[in-house]
Amino acid sequence: MNLDFSPEDNAFRQEVRTFIAENYPKALREKQERDEPLSKEDHLSWHRILAKKGWAVPSWPVELGGTGWTPTQKYIWSEEQARADTIGILPFGVSMLAPVLYNFGTEEQKQRFLPGIREGLVWWCQGYSEPGSGSDLASLKTRAERVTGDDGKEYYIVNGQKTWTTLGQHADWGFFLVRTDPNAKPQAGISFLLIDMKSPGISVRRITTLEGGHEVNDVFLDNVKVPVENRVFHENQGWTCAKALLAHERSGIAGVARSKRGLERLRQMASTELSDAGGALIQDPFFRRKVAELEIDLTALEFTELRTLAGESSGKGPGPESSILKIKGTEIQQRLQELALEAAGHYGAPFLGEAGHNSGIGPRHSLGLAGDYFNGRKTSIYGGSNEIQRNIISKMVLGL
Repeated sequence: MNLDFSPEDNAFRQEVRTFIAENYPKALREKQERDEPLSKEDHLSWHRILAKKGWAVPSWPVELGGTGWTPTQKYIWSEEQARADTIGILPFGVSMLAPVLYNFGTEEQKQRFLPGIREGLVWWCQGYSEPGSGSDLASLKTRAERVTGDDGKEYYIVNGQKTWTTLGQHADWGFFLVRTDPNAKPQAGISFLLIDMKSPGISVRRITTLEGGHEVNDVFLDNVKVPVENRVFHENQGWTCAKALLAHERSGIAGVARSKRGLERLRQMASTELSDAGGALIQDPFFRRKVAELEIDLTALEFTELRTLAGESSGKGPGPESSILKIKGTEIQQRLQELALEAAGHYGAPFLGEAGHNSGIGPRHSLGLAGDYFNGRKTSIYGGSNEIQRNIISKMVLGL
């Protein structure tokens, strides 16, 4: 692997850096700096700017709107977004559902759904986890019964509950795993449905997380009518789609570029005299050692991500390496949050009644780092817990 940047790559980096500086919404930046909650329109505004530029879906096939960038260019793109602290494009449509659609969907489904995902016109959510069916996802109980409607068309009538539905309060559509054959082996009786979130019978209930935020929800489905043409791939074979989607999700969870940016902020914070006793924590050799060990692990993860990117660009989908990226990426993120709290001391706690996110450095600011720490405990659980990922690696890599 050649890790030297070519003149063309350096020119591309400058193009990306200039574009972000000139086009990232000022109002969105100001909201981020004030730690204000972002609206649905805030999230989609940057996506739509990138779509107009043709940069919203860099990993898609070129014929569907992808950029055709090299693995190095994709790496530079992620680095520059992290460097500029831009919000990320929501992954549910772009990097999770879209690969399922263009690998398993019909031509009609591709034409119907992919443009809205690419242009940032439709917000998608994920209906996978259920109460009692998290890491053991194949035990899900949401049922879909196939019926013929009064109009002569075939439908699924869906009943059940999904939970931990991230940002489902904003969603226009959702992709759901449902059980269509209760008598089959668990993985063999599941189908993959696309459901309009405005359908009668769908209700979304807020779950307030520990730091006080509204990021996840319960979704209840009560006799929800779904056209059969909204099923992706074959009936009772949705587990094939589910596994492919999870592999893409796990690769994205690694967040190497964002962790590198977080490491820079950690060093800056640890170099600031925040403690009542005076002095910067970075002067402590034990703390410096922890930071150095974290940087070594992050560098190793970065190389693994680059190898994965190179493989995907040659047409190879993410395999067991996605589990490695997920485990190490989330562990590094959590270690970063722990060290940031240690560096900030009591300034890491949000002001009373406030739940912010990285609002600044110094005693005049509410860092919100405690909220980030609490919310970050979930990363080693969602997308398939890290314990499950180790089982996958032991089976697919070690043959155990």
